[in-house]
Amino acid sequence: MIHDFLAHLIRIYDIFIAFFSIGYILFYVFLSILSYWAIIKHLKYEKYLEEDVLLRSNHILGVSVVAPAFNEGLNIVYNVKSLLSLTYPKFEIIIVNDGSTDDTLEKLISEFDLVKIDFYYQEKIPTQPVRGHYKSKNPVYSKLLVVDKINGKSKADASNAGINSSQYPLFLCTDVDCILKQDTILKLAKPFMESHIRVIATGAGIRISNSCDVKEGFLFRVHYPKEWYPRFQELEYVRSFLFGRMAWSQINGLLLVSGGLGMFDKDIVIKAGGYWHKSLGEDMELVTRMRKYMHDTKQQFLIKYIPESLCWTEVPSTREVFLRQRIRWARGLVQTLYLHRNMFLNPKYGRTAFLVLPFFFSFEFLVPIIEFIGIITLISSFIFGIIDFQYLLIISALVYLFYLSITIISILIDEILYRSYANYKELIILVGMAAIEPFVYHPINVYASLKGYWYFFTNKEQKWGVMVRKGFEKSPVK
Repeated sequence: MIHDFLAHLIRIYDIFIAFFSIGYILFYVFLSILSYWAIIKHLKYEKYLEEDVLLRSNHILGVSVVAPAFNEGLNIVYNVKSLLSLTYPKFEIIIVNDGSTDDTLEKLISEFDLVKIDFYYQEKIPTQPVRGHYKSKNPVYSKLLVVDKINGKSKADASNAGINSSQYPLFLCTDVDCILKQDTILKLAKPFMESHIRVIATGAGIRISNSCDVKEGFLFRVHYPKEWYPRFQELEYVRSFLFGRMAWSQINGLLLVSGGLGMFDKDIVIKAGGYWHKSLGEDMELVTRMRKYMHDTKQQFLIKYIPESLCWTEVPSTREVFLRQRIRWARGLVQTLYLHRNMFLNPKYGRTAFLVLPFFFSFEFLVPIIEFIGIITLISSFIFGIIDFQYLLIISALVYLFYLSITIISILIDEILYRSYANYKELIILVGMAAIEPFVYHPINVYASLKGYWYFFTNKEQKWGVMVRKGFEKSPVK
């Protein structure tokens, strides 16, 4: 009796998995086609303003680069010098010292000859108290503003303080450890100036700086990471930034502009309430709330993505730090979906309600849960001797080959367009890692996601934690 009932449940689950897998594959094929079209369109795009014309213009939009810093004394001087070297006619660099307990502020004051100034600070977005603003006595560093504040226990609070202190209509949010291409501001600001429809945010590709040749905050040569966890993350970054986000940009469905590199319309961000300091996925939550605000006020808007690698950042290289990051990301995902649950299938919110949010719920949130149930079903099938090996093999092979195809195509497109790696040996290693990723790396991600969900639903407290950095001076250029 139990055997028959279990067999019936497993057959139902198998049918569900078959339809879910087919739907998953078809939707990603759709995204792949959109992404390819968007990349081709971007490469051939010659409409409106040429970049060299913008650089000489007196009417270019000003940009404030906001970079929170907490205990970044190891590389803060190099990082700031790298940011100050960006090429753009009208910009400022705002470093927000978020209550660092190391020598971050002292190094900034000493290296850049900073003094505390009287500053008209308007707290348009509530934050922890700001202790002071610092400017340099040296005119060479006139673009630099340092904000010293009490620690807000989140990047969101520090970013909001930077936004409050900014003077320009656009702001670029990044991390102090990020290395930006010199024309990053121009690339991200261009859509704001050339679009007839209001652009409220732009993003671009982020790559991994682990094992790259970096000297004094400047990137000299890109290398494929030597360590295992960064290697797998490199695959994720190439696949998600080049394919996924380009496709969503093409249909104006972006729900995530990375916190490491995102440019925003300051006015809309302030009206939407700024970054939410309690969010564990503050970048996704902000974009969701900005979309909600634009729909509520019946304004047309665009969120654009640039299919170029404009930023390099250090990623977790140990299992402990990696898990902490991914658990937080997973919790941030479900937190955002739950917080904005009233938008689901609500005609007022258009494609956000009927396409974007359902996708993230079905193919981002549910997938780890479905995989976990699948493992339990598989074990039960073995125990009761009712497993269909042929069906299991067909479904597994179909999903694996599709994943591998998408990943390899992403790698090849990236290499053909941007020549991201130093030699073909690194490219071959990357393809090899793609082949074993589902068996070695993916289960760790599933575990982290499930743990993040558990933390959310049990209301377990989780702090941001500290991202342990090795520092760039360990990869010198001779």
